[in-house]
Amino acid sequence: MDLRLSDARALASALRGLLDEARTLVSEDAESTLVRMVTEHLGCPMTQIPTVTAKFEGWEHANLHRGIEAYVAERSPGAEWHGISGNKMRMSVTDMLGPQQHVRFELGAVDYLTVATGPDTAIDAVQLGLVATVAPDGSPVVVAVQGPHEERGDYRCTLQVLAASREASAAVREAIEQHMREHDLFRGQVMAFGVSEHRGNQLLTFLPRPSLRPEDVVLPDGVLDAIERHIVRTASQSERLRAHGQHLKRGLLLYGPPGTGKTHTVRYLMGRLESSTVIVLSGVAMIRYLSAATSLARRLAPSMIVVEDVDLIAQDRAHTVGGNPVLFELLNEMDGIGSEADVTFVLTTNRVDVMEKALSERPGRIDLAMQVPLPDADGRERLLRLYAAGTELDLPDASALVAASDGVTASFVKELVRRATLRALDDQPDAARVRLDEAAISAALTDLLDEKQALTRSLLGG
Repeated sequence: MDLRLSDARALASALRGLLDEARTLVSEDAESTLVRMVTEHLGCPMTQIPTVTAKFEGWEHANLHRGIEAYVAERSPGAEWHGISGNKMRMSVTDMLGPQQHVRFELGAVDYLTVATGPDTAIDAVQLGLVATVAPDGSPVVVAVQGPHEERGDYRCTLQVLAASREASAAVREAIEQHMREHDLFRGQVMAFGVSEHRGNQLLTFLPRPSLRPEDVVLPDGVLDAIERHIVRTASQSERLRAHGQHLKRGLLLYGPPGTGKTHTVRYLMGRLESSTVIVLSGVAMIRYLSAATSLARRLAPSMIVVEDVDLIAQDRAHTVGGNPVLFELLNEMDGIGSEADVTFVLTTNRVDVMEKALSERPGRIDLAMQVPLPDADGRERLLRLYAAGTELDLPDASALVAASDGVTASFVKELVRRATLRALDDQPDAARVRLDEAAISAALTDLLDEKQALTRSLLGG
C-alpha cells in the first residue's frame, strides 16, 4: 500500500514537472501576438519595459481620446489602433501583457464606446486599445487606453504609456495631457452634474445653451439691469479690468419665493455669457461634485457655476448640529478660486433667512444679492402676454384678470395660460392658432383658484 502511494506521488510530481516544462516551452515558442507587437516595436522584452500610468475621471473619456488622437496624428500620421481579444475582466493593459498562468491575450478588434461631446453630438472613443507611436525624442512608445466600465464599478479612464525608458513615457503622457487641454471638449459648453438612477454612477450631462431675450425675463424695474451690470458687463470688460488691477471673480445670489423666476433669470444669464462654460449643480450633485465642478471652472474659465437651492447645503451653522461639512467645502471652494480667475458663482435660494451669513453677507463670495419677488400688477400682465404670445390673444384690457390674480407667481401665470390654451384647443379644433380672450383665461383662472385646486395652487405659488 505504501509502495503504491509512493509511486503515485512520484508520478504526480513527474507530470507536474512535465506540465511546467511544456508551459515554459509554449510561452517561449508561442509568444502572443499582443506581446510580440509591443516588444518588437519597443525593441526590448516585457520585463524591461517601464509603464507610466495616468487616471482621469470617467467624464474625461472623450477628451482623453482626442488628446491621444491629436498626439498620434502629430507624431505618427497613419498609425492604427489595435484591440485586445480575450476575457479582459478588470485587468489593466499592462496586466494583460504580463505573464499569465491561465489567460492568453491576442491582438483583436478595437473596442469603441459612443461618448457625448455636446447636447446633440457624440464621437466613438476607444474603450480599449493601444497604438504604436514615438516619443518627442523619436524613441518608440506604445500608448494604451481604457475607458470607464460602469457596469463593473470602474468609473475612471486609464492612460498607460510603455517605452524603453521612463523619461520617454512621462514625456508622452505630458504631451497627451497638453493636447487634452488644447482640444478640451468642455470649453464653452453648458453642463450639469447628476447621479444616474442605476448604480449611483457619476454623470456629466451636456445641456443646450438657452437663448432668451431681455423681454422674456419679467422682473421689477432695475433688477435685470443690475444683474447684467454685475455679471455680463464684468465678462465683457475682463481684459480691461485685469489691466486696471481689478478682480474678475464675482458672486450673485438670487432669492425669493418658489416659482418667481430665479431659474429663468439664470437661464437668461447662460445665454448672455455665450462664450463662458457653465456648470450646473443641484440636488445630490451639490454634495458629491462640488469640488469637481470648481476644478472644472478654474480650468475652463471664463466660466459660471450655478448652485440651485443652495440653502439645502448652506444653512446657518446655528441651525445644524456639528456644523455642515458641505457648507464648509463650498466656502473653501469659493475662497480657493483666486480673485483674478474669471469665474462667476450664481446661487439661488427660496429661503435666504436660513442661509449661512458667512456665505450670503461676506464680500468676495457674494457681491450682489437680488430679490426675485412675486410679480406686481404690471409684471403679471407682462407675463400673461408673454406666455400667450403663441396664440391669437384678444385682450385689449387685462386689468380684471390682473387684479384677480394678485399674489401669484410667474409659474402660476404660465400654467394659467397653458390651461386656457388647452381649453381653446378643444373649443377651436380647426384653428391654426387658437384665439384667447378674457372669458377663456378667466375660466381657466377660476379653475385654478377653485378650492379643489388648493394643492396645485400651492405648488405653483398661487
